[in-house]
Amino acid sequence: MDSSKNTPSNEDDESKQNLNQITNSIQKTLGLLHQLHLTVSSFNAVSQLPLLQRLNALVAEFDTMQKLAGNCNFQIPMEVINLIDDGKNPDEFTKDVFNSCIAKNQITKGKTDAFKMLRKYLLEDLEQAFPDEVESYREIRASSAAETRKQPSQAQGSSLTNGEVKVKSEY
Repeated sequence: MDSSKNTPSNEDDESKQNLNQITNSIQKTLGLLHQLHLTVSSFNAVSQLPLLQRLNALVAEFDTMQKLAGNCNFQIPMEVINLIDDGKNPDEFTKDVFNSCIAKNQITKGKTDAFKMLRKYLLEDLEQAFPDEVESYREIRASSAAETRKQPSQAQGSSLTNGEVKVKSEY
């Protein structure tokens, strides 16, 4: 077998190279459009040949861009496309998504903390009413927690004491 086949690292490098090629093509297209705009805005009989040359270069670059796009496999949310169409910065979309995630995370964390407090109060009340059963419960929980610590974690990140997961950075 060929070891140079598409491993995740090779796929990432190839994807980055394709993205760089498309970015360069977009930059070249923008430059050609600017030149075309200058030629059209000051058009006269002498500038007809440069105009045709720039139009041909633009069409050729669009063709190159179309061919390069076939090698790319990424999706752009429609909200981002709509923002760009409206003349807005797509970074605003990213910022809004992150802020929304942070807000939802805080709500979830608040609910988790509320359940932890409820559990604590219930255990305190149960301990007053049923001390032997609560002691048995705590022993079972402790042995279960010890077994869980001995087993290797299946998750990519490590679990923190507050139930959150610390994700290992890949970069």
